Amino acid sequence: MKTVPQIDFVNAADAEAILTDVANRLRSGSIVPYLGPGLADSSKPDAPMTPETLAAFFATKVALPRRAKYNVWASAQHIESNKHRSTVTALMVQAFAAPVEPMPLHHHLAALSLPLIVDAWYDSAMRTALCKHEGWGEVQGITRAGICEERWYRFYNAEGREVDRAAAQSWTTVLYKPHGGVLPARNFLISDADYVEVLTEIDIQTPIPDVVKERRSGRSFLFIGCRFNDQMLRTYARQLIKRSSGVHYAIVEPGVLSRNELRFLVEQGLTPLAIPLPRATAILLAA
Repeated sequence: MKTVPQIDFVNAADAEAILTDVANRLRSGSIVPYLGPGLADSSKPDAPMTPETLAAFFATKVALPRRAKYNVWASAQHIESNKHRSTVTALMVQAFAAPVEPMPLHHHLAALSLPLIVDAWYDSAMRTALCKHEGWGEVQGITRAGICEERWYRFYNAEGREVDRAAAQSWTTVLYKPHGGVLPARNFLISDADYVEVLTEIDIQTPIPDVVKERRSGRSFLFIGCRFNDQMLRTYARQLIKRSSGVHYAIVEPGVLSRNELRFLVEQGLTPLAIPLPRATAILLAA
């Protein structure tokens, strides 16, 4: 019988005190915000904001076998294998056709001129918030299906035009979307095949852009609106915090954490802050 990892969550007052300190360090640029879809999901957008709801969306469009029906990556792979990659892309564009409006915290982060922001979902809320500012650009993970070139990511300036990697060195803020995004160019890592090569290389960090590696160095990460109940999401989080600071934080809801999520927090040494997301957002905005 597998044992459930034990975590001693600090009391609410201490958790808020820690987050207040993190918020101050965030302003100084020594903390990297790592945004999961849970942040934008609090606005109740029409777009699917979890792997489960995206898988459910696919199931409304295509008949899926039981083994793929509840797994978004397997669902996309089934569609790609039995129809075409273009069908997967078209469905992703349809799923995220309704704009996801930025939350106040998106706007707050955009105004801080942070060196690096990681956004681990396909919507464009963070990009939209950044568009009100200058001195930023974006790097997105891309599928290698059919491109016939040795590329793992593409760079885009604030106007959405593709640029070369040298341009990123001049950006004050780099927005990194490791799974791609609906804007500006409909890049999506979504099927099992998309991730095969990435996961074989990610341990040696090849698919991670050099500018991201440089800007994470010596910095801590703060996970906001993230769940770690999916192996793919855990793998990316683990690899992105590698070779950065040794101290990281995650805003969590203890009552919903799975055994795998608890184990991940323990294994990665993340400091869990059991603060409801609306309250955590208020603390981050007030600091």
